[in-house]
Amino acid sequence: MAGRLIPGGAGRPRTPRALLALAVGLALLAGCQGAPAAAPTPTAAGTHRVTDGPYNETDVMFLQMMLPHHHQGIEIAGLARDRPVRQELKDLAAAIVVTQAAERETMTGWLTGWGQPLTGDPNGHAAHGGMPGTTEGEIAALARKSGVEFERGLLNMLIAHQDDAIQVARMETNAGADRRARELAARIDQSRTAQIQQMLALLG
Repeated sequence: MAGRLIPGGAGRPRTPRALLALAVGLALLAGCQGAPAAAPTPTAAGTHRVTDGPYNETDVMFLQMMLPHHHQGIEIAGLARDRPVRQELKDLAAAIVVTQAAERETMTGWLTGWGQPLTGDPNGHAAHGGMPGTTEGEIAALARKSGVEFERGLLNMLIAHQDDAIQVARMETNAGADRRARELAARIDQSRTAQIQQMLALLG
């Protein structure tokens, strides 16, 4: 998806420069996590022992960033539920809602079990950027559309949204320590890549 501008809708361009900036920001962000609300006992530099193994700041950041991203993805995909769009898109959107709701529950459980807050400090991380997101205004504008214009806009918005998830998932697989979080990130990378290919086909 890098470098591709999805035509005719709300998709955002993905340039190598933008993705590099995101990667640098995420790397810096990993080093500025605040102290945990109820910190487990450290066992090695940058890791903390939990029931199933160690986790690090990248794991925490990945989960904290993905939780609001999943919430927004559910909101966007949910727009297709009562719209006269192609059945293939309606089915895909419904699957996105179910999958991301289950993933959100899992990620919430991990952060809670680690004694970590569900959201990071926006003031503490503002200097390093953050996960790109669709604004509420963009979602509201899409909801006012109808017909072919709505369908293309929804596809473009979901493509951009799922591409953002892939970039952060790859950060986790490259630098995370917790086995379960890294496995989840790998599944997110694989499933969102497949969804994007399906949506690109629908765009024609």
